[in-house]
Amino acid sequence: MMGKVPLMAKPAAQLEILDCRRCERLVQYREEVAENKVRRFRDWDYWGKPVPSLGELNARLMVIGLAPAAHGGNRTGRVFTGDRSGDWLYRSLHRFGFANQPQSVDSSDGLRLIDCYVTAAVHCAPPDNKPLPSEFRNCQPYLLDELQQLRSIRVVALLGRIAFQSYFAARKALGWKNPVPPPAFGHGAVNFLDDGTMVISSYHPSQQNTQTGRLTEIMLDDIFRRASEHIRGV
Repeated sequence: MMGKVPLMAKPAAQLEILDCRRCERLVQYREEVAENKVRRFRDWDYWGKPVPSLGELNARLMVIGLAPAAHGGNRTGRVFTGDRSGDWLYRSLHRFGFANQPQSVDSSDGLRLIDCYVTAAVHCAPPDNKPLPSEFRNCQPYLLDELQQLRSIRVVALLGRIAFQSYFAARKALGWKNPVPPPAFGHGAVNFLDDGTMVISSYHPSQQNTQTGRLTEIMLDDIFRRASEHIRGV
């Protein structure tokens, strides 16, 4: 099965990101993975580039994760697509009307987000799923651009502690007011910003969390149920 060019997000920086080579370690890793592949995906034409965000600028729900998986987004070219984390995320989004289907297999599978925008703190697959501090800094301008352009957001769902930290760091970099005292990360923790935006935290739907039962589908559904209620008033 061959990879396809992914659907592009609207912010201009998300188009520019496709040519990004700011992080030498990440460039080397993403391209090595794309070249060497793994046996189960040996027939794939891996994407092997930065993975852009997915969604529209008028979305009211913003979801922020960590980074593409080596054989997920780095293979398919679409955020949270082709791995177990994406399976969990899009099933839950679909259940609450934020996606037109529960499957996220490859970029030609017909998935469409509804009133939702999905991005990541880092847009290249990192070794061991652990970006370096310098790599977060190099990728932060893309998140800053998104935060400034997505002006209809009413709920921000942060998947994992690192996404949580990256979001509030980005707000600080923009000179935007953060809650005082600084909020603490925790699954299901909610913080309201001055403009009424709800920020809700979740454990990341990584295999480490889902296979151990630290995160269940009921727990993840609760995040997007509360997001839906806040956005739609139901």
